Amino acid sequence: MSSTAPPSMTADRAARQREVVAALRKVLPDDCLLWHDEDTTPYECDGLTAYRQRPLVVCLPETYEQVQAVLQTCHALQAPVVARGAGTGLSGSALPIALGVTLSMARFNQILRVDPAACTAVVQCGVRNLAISDAAAPYGLYYAPDPSSQIACTIGGNIAENSGGVHCLKYGLTVHNVLKIKGFTVAGEPIEFGSEALDVAGYDLLAAVIGSEGMLAVATEVTVRLIPKPQLARCIMASFDDVRKAGDAVAAVIAAGIIPAGLEMMDKPMTAAVEDFVHAGYDLTAEAILLCESDGTPEEVTEEIAHMTQVLRQAGATAISVSNNEEERLRFWSGRKNAFPASGRISPDYMCMDSTIPRKRLADILLSIQEMEKKYGLRCANVFHAGDGNLHPLILFDANDPDQLHRCEQFGADILETSVAMGGTVTGEHGVGVEKLNSMCVQFSAEENAQMLALKAAFDPEGLLNPGKVIPTLNRCAEYGKMLVRGGAIKHPELERF
Repeated sequence: MSSTAPPSMTADRAARQREVVAALRKVLPDDCLLWHDEDTTPYECDGLTAYRQRPLVVCLPETYEQVQAVLQTCHALQAPVVARGAGTGLSGSALPIALGVTLSMARFNQILRVDPAACTAVVQCGVRNLAISDAAAPYGLYYAPDPSSQIACTIGGNIAENSGGVHCLKYGLTVHNVLKIKGFTVAGEPIEFGSEALDVAGYDLLAAVIGSEGMLAVATEVTVRLIPKPQLARCIMASFDDVRKAGDAVAAVIAAGIIPAGLEMMDKPMTAAVEDFVHAGYDLTAEAILLCESDGTPEEVTEEIAHMTQVLRQAGATAISVSNNEEERLRFWSGRKNAFPASGRISPDYMCMDSTIPRKRLADILLSIQEMEKKYGLRCANVFHAGDGNLHPLILFDANDPDQLHRCEQFGADILETSVAMGGTVTGEHGVGVEKLNSMCVQFSAEENAQMLALKAAFDPEGLLNPGKVIPTLNRCAEYGKMLVRGGAIKHPELERF
């Protein structure tokens, strides 16, 4: 292989590439290093395909020592590093840096140990989410967080974004199911977060690194908590002729003291898209449907299903179906699990937003999004982790049309800012990445963002690890706030200071 730069490169970029490649070839074999355009193009974006940037170099190390050496080399060269898992993220967290190195952890895909007595598993960061449960299944155990991309996404990526899934209401997010993380700092120093014990001395840095989107350290090895598989699980599919009734039903279920294993909501456009794709048996006349799951012993499930059915009927459900066997339960969930690919069948592109609001405002945000569809001239299909108020509106557009992309970005920002105004947050589980930088300026003050930057600086003083993402600069917040106030785009107490 040759380190000659492509002729289309600028002279400065080409010179930098030659320098970085030459240094990395001293610590990596040639088959672990990519720099030609045709080889690095597959790494130019993650699941947020609207923004693309070809990396300078892609490293694919195979050993912990090679990861350490890559980080040490890049640190010496002051070359930015972006760690990458499976590339299924939806906020641009793994978007490459033009003059930086993409560190792919895809080859760290070994399950090192399953301990049925301790109900834990030790896995490498590139292990797929679903593969953990597959390995634990012979012991009657599984790993609870189940994002819709679990067949492809990796535990390292789950840690970066603090991923959830349809069962996070009862069993928690990644942060609730990870005990320990081993890895390296940006300078290549070994570091550990958490412990296999119930507690660890000092600050709870495990919670800080989970959800930090690869800004604080590079994870290599993870200890996760496993839980026993329930004896039985059954799912209710409830139809509603009004989105407000469906939203109120979610709040009513929780208010009744029920914590379902899963509580999901889809609006009419989304149910139409997924029904045509997977034929899950959804009610296409309903304005919204809820999927409510109960798991546990047969006695517990029978009692909880009866209780939830009563609550849903009182809340105005027009039709209720309950799964009678495991095949039917999985069919009910198949539509929800395939919401994203189903949307890809009806639109050239989509942008999946991710915000969280109080459960009681679910209907309000849905109705607001319907008005935004008219305002921006774009369609939007909605699927929610309704139980914890985590929204996933999918804005449908054509990225080949610059005007549609611009309107899509405005639409997405409007959803996020409206969520904040309703008492929510700009992200639930997909992260900030590059997608939500401006919206971070709406939720957090310049002083709050400065505190987040200070935490990053404690781990990465030079700002080399996944730079320019997640936390907006003070100037960016100030400029964005002034723009919003001048333009009258949004009125919110947090913006009055600008």
